[in-house]
Amino acid sequence: MNPPRILIVEDEPRLASVLVDYLRHAGMNTHWLDHGDLVLPWLKQEPCSLMLLDQMLPGRDGLSILTELRQTSFLPVIVVTAQVRDIDRMLGLDSGADDYVCKPFNPNEVVARVKAVLRRSRQGGADTSSPQPLIVLDQAQSVARWRGQELALTQVEFRILEVLVRESPRIVSRQQLLGSMYTDHRVVTERTVDTHIRNLRRKFQEVAANPIDSVYGVGFRFDMSVT
Repeated sequence: MNPPRILIVEDEPRLASVLVDYLRHAGMNTHWLDHGDLVLPWLKQEPCSLMLLDQMLPGRDGLSILTELRQTSFLPVIVVTAQVRDIDRMLGLDSGADDYVCKPFNPNEVVARVKAVLRRSRQGGADTSSPQPLIVLDQAQSVARWRGQELALTQVEFRILEVLVRESPRIVSRQQLLGSMYTDHRVVTERTVDTHIRNLRRKFQEVAANPIDSVYGVGFRFDMSVT
C-alpha cells in the first residue's frame, strides 16, 4: 500500500517545515503550498489523501478554498488556525472541515489527528487518494457533468443548477431562483421555477439518483451525498 500523501497549505515556512518533518517521520509523503491561490489548481492535477489547510492565507483564505472544494470533492480536510473563537471553529466545520487544529499546536497531536481522519475516511469506504468530482460546472460553455456524465441542460436549467450547487447544502428559495433564471426583465412566476426543477430532476435521473430535494414551503436544496 502506498503511503498517504498529505498536502500542507501554510504560509509560515517554520510551521510548514515542522509539519513536513513530523508527517514524514510518521511514514507519510507531503507536499507544501504557501499561497491560497495555488491550492485548487494543484488539487485538480495531483492525487492527495488529506489536506492540512491554514485558515489565514495570502491570495485566498482557507475557508473559501474549502467551500469551493466541497462542491466537487470529499477529500478529508483538517483546518489549522490561530483563530480560536467558537464561531471560527463552527464556521470551519460548517464549511466541510473534517477536523480543526488551533495554533500553537503540538505536532504529535496533528499527526494523531491526521491518522484518525484518514482512518475514518477509509472505514467510510471513500477513495481519498484520488478524489473524483461529483459535479463539474463549466460556466464558459454552460455545461454540467455529474460524475463525469454530461447533462443536456438548457441555459435556464444550468443557471438554476449553478445556484443550487453554489448554495449547497443551504436551502434556496423560489424567489432566489427566479432572480437567476433570466438575464432580461421578463415576468415569470414560481410555477415556472417548479417546471424547470422538474425537468432538472428528470435529467439527473437519466444518469443517477435525484440530488434536488424539495423543502415544503421554503424551496429546494442540492444534496451532495446522493450517489
